[in-house]
Amino acid sequence: MIHKTAIVDPKAKISANVNVGPYSIIGPDVEIGEDTVINSHVSIAGHTKIGKKNKIYPFASIGNNPQDLKYNGEKSYLEIGDSNTIREYVSINPGTNGGGGLTKIGSNCLFMVSSHVAHDCVIGDNVVAVNNVAIGGHVQIDDNAIIGGNSAIHQFIRIGKFAMIGGICAVIRDVIPYGLVHGNRSVLQGINLIGLRRNNISNQDIALLGKAYKEIFKSENLSENLKDLSEDFKNNNLVIEILKFIQKDKKRPICTPFLK
Repeated sequence: MIHKTAIVDPKAKISANVNVGPYSIIGPDVEIGEDTVINSHVSIAGHTKIGKKNKIYPFASIGNNPQDLKYNGEKSYLEIGDSNTIREYVSINPGTNGGGGLTKIGSNCLFMVSSHVAHDCVIGDNVVAVNNVAIGGHVQIDDNAIIGGNSAIHQFIRIGKFAMIGGICAVIRDVIPYGLVHGNRSVLQGINLIGLRRNNISNQDIALLGKAYKEIFKSENLSENLKDLSEDFKNNNLVIEILKFIQKDKKRPICTPFLK
């Protein structure tokens, strides 16, 4: 049902059973999947594609022009998967030419009040951004990561799967999968034990991952630590995930337990 006060461009593609609340505005190049609920006073613009069963709360701004001074009105895109919850005052921007022209969000994510996703981000499934999180441009966040309230993620940062970012953190280096970070200029605090247990990772795998973590970060010389890593760890899928993440681009700064 579309409320009589909503403004929906006739060119917009609105699927069956979509609810659009009072005073919401939907632009001509928007696609919205089945059973999505758009509450009152929501703005959805640009070339934005939203999947099924999403819930979007009042005063969210979805797909409006990216906040990038280099943006010059070029066509860019935003894709949002299924079953996401986008709470009040959340803003999600489309991509820019400088980042491939696409911002992409997976499924089953929760964006709490006033969180922001900037241009050209790629966010996986089951990600949680707590209230007032600011995610800078070109950031990659993998599945099941949690970003604590009032934290800021610097542009171009990668955050690995199942990572946990504490509240009021400034993240300026890549965060390994399963990592737990905290601090104003965030340092790695250890492994995200709670997140692993919540997702039914075995105690045996968690214990082995903890031992591997101590070896990987036993000193500030990460390259030497990886060379010395016991072969016993290299057959474990969790450890392999961390090693791949670190070695994907060795020039990138990695968040470690050491202050710099």
